[in-house]
Amino acid sequence: MKNSTRETATCAGCGHSVTHHDALLGQSLSSGIADLVAAEHPGWTKSQPMCKDCINRYRADYVRKALEKDRGELSEIERQVVGSLEREEMIAADLNKEFDAKFTYGQRLADRVAAFGGSWSFIILFGGIIVAWVSLNGLALAGKPFDPFPFILLNLVLSCLAALQAPVIMMSQNRQEAKDRLQAENDYKTNLKAELEVRQLHDKLDHLLTHQMERLMEVQEIQMEMIRELGARGK
Repeated sequence: MKNSTRETATCAGCGHSVTHHDALLGQSLSSGIADLVAAEHPGWTKSQPMCKDCINRYRADYVRKALEKDRGELSEIERQVVGSLEREEMIAADLNKEFDAKFTYGQRLADRVAAFGGSWSFIILFGGIIVAWVSLNGLALAGKPFDPFPFILLNLVLSCLAALQAPVIMMSQNRQEAKDRLQAENDYKTNLKAELEVRQLHDKLDHLLTHQMERLMEVQEIQMEMIRELGARGK
């Protein structure tokens, strides 16, 4: 017996030969997408098969026009989402790994310094150093202190530390803000694609329900004709 999945058909969109397994009939398309196909191919009927690439292209065109109708001119992010729908690509990604992989050694060092400078370990360590410094110059080395009261050298060290620590913390915060922006952009892309997929799903369900109702009406008409024929024979 010949395997039906290997039988080929001609795509009504691109004209290429495709297997029946990789082709879909126009009856499975929603009315909006079918209208786009019919506008581009006037002789097309829903009984003709189309390859998945053409169907994805028409779906992307339908989504693009729907977005342009709702929001006007599309942004670059929205164009990327429409392109992912056409190529059936995933939008969600682990941005932490991608972002961290681009870090240089200096950026990683700045993050470690900023993380240590904002911890209790740094506060306790530096507090201990200040207490030891004051104790040595005020008590243990009262005769010959290397930094007598009012501890000018200690103030200079603290000022230098603050001057170096502030830009390091700002560097770390800038990278965190950039990561947050990428995360927010990725979340927006994911939510937009999910919304468009749900919209397409609703269109497909509406089309299937309408098609099913038409079939039921046809069956009902046939049943009514059979009932009328039986009634006429009984007379």
